[in-house]
Amino acid sequence: MKDYSASIKKITALQLPLVGILLQVAVYAWVWFVYYYPLVRLRLKFYFRGHLLVLFIYLVLLFFFMTTYGGTNAGYMKKIDVILSQAFALILANVISYFQDSLLRNWTLDVFPMVLCTFFQILIAILWVNISDWTYKKAFPPLDLILIHGARPTEDITGKFASRPDRYRIISSMDIADGLENVEERILKAKKGVVLWDIPIYERNQLIKFCYTHTIRMYMMPKIPDVLIKGSVQLHLFDTPLYMTREYALSFGQRFWKRAVDVVCSLILLIVTSPIFLVTAAAIHLYDKGPVFYKQVRCTMDQKEFKIIKFRSMRVDAEKDGVARLAAQNDDRITPIGHFIRKVRIDELPQLINILQGDMSFIGPRPERPEIIAQYVEEMPEFVFRMKVKAGLAGYAQIYGKYNTTPYDKLKLDLTYIQNYSFWLDIKLMLLTLKILLTPESTEGVGEGQVTAMHNEEDKHA
Repeated sequence: MKDYSASIKKITALQLPLVGILLQVAVYAWVWFVYYYPLVRLRLKFYFRGHLLVLFIYLVLLFFFMTTYGGTNAGYMKKIDVILSQAFALILANVISYFQDSLLRNWTLDVFPMVLCTFFQILIAILWVNISDWTYKKAFPPLDLILIHGARPTEDITGKFASRPDRYRIISSMDIADGLENVEERILKAKKGVVLWDIPIYERNQLIKFCYTHTIRMYMMPKIPDVLIKGSVQLHLFDTPLYMTREYALSFGQRFWKRAVDVVCSLILLIVTSPIFLVTAAAIHLYDKGPVFYKQVRCTMDQKEFKIIKFRSMRVDAEKDGVARLAAQNDDRITPIGHFIRKVRIDELPQLINILQGDMSFIGPRPERPEIIAQYVEEMPEFVFRMKVKAGLAGYAQIYGKYNTTPYDKLKLDLTYIQNYSFWLDIKLMLLTLKILLTPESTEGVGEGQVTAMHNEEDKHA
């Protein structure tokens, strides 16, 4: 009876986000039947199936944006992240639906009912996310984990798991130097989840098979070769699986469509954001009478150098000694205007010109300065792998990481994008970029000493 009750709780927790989406559709249905359809029917008369199609299209739109932004991940993600995700999804779905309904009428509809709809939907989202999060945590208590580590300090990985105490709890740790048999005996006795952190390849492979054999959940931090293999193509040429990693990053067709999207979208955004350009340029110049734009040498595909264009956010003499430095937390070189435009990412807008010129793409690894690349490559030679594709305005590392994520982790994220590239992945990341504009963590500076913390120790045993 206890197992049955636990199963009911888990099923309920997993289905609550879907019920929430249906509630949001119900609110839209109210706006459609009460406000919009009476005006649409003057031109088009809908029967049951017609109404059903309108609501189904809205459901598909909302579900697509919800899953893209992570709005269905209550319990997995932080509550504020899920609420923001649902808000973005609702706004996008409602904007599209408003124009769709206006087309059905053949004239613009009153926008107030849709604004009211969005307001009530966001209130429902806040309430429903809190209910879903509470239910999920009751059904899925924190998972106890055993950390198996090597010689590298464990503060980094324990800190990451400690940031999600509602999901994970590392209750003990064990050094792989204590012996593989002792580690396996400890795992089997505890029957807890396992985290493998920076251990030699042989021992790691043995533990992977051991955990799989005994049905023990396992978490593993991948190394660079793991990321490359994950993006490989599986072939069936012989009577054994064969994995192929390509010697080039993108095919001709992929490069063509990627460039087409870059040209069209950059032109549209340059036109749409032109008023923001003018206001920002005036504010920067009036503050200290300095130049509006800041040009800096960066590297793109194959380490080709180009001059990136940004709105100037720092003092004119920010690097008067000629030494290249990443922006640090609470950096006093940043002007008051600079703090604001960096917070809302307006300082990045001039890079639309770089995209139009072909130096950059919308999505790709962020371009780095040659001096900083030299520092990274000296400690982490694999850093050059990320320059197999054109640099981007936003990238996998910026969306799924933070500004102060370690260089090694950023590299793994960028390689994940390169190895798993698809046109639809670019579209998804472009949509997700809208979300990170309001995520404070992604605009933080690096901490002290982080520039030299390359973390290539993970590959010493590879």
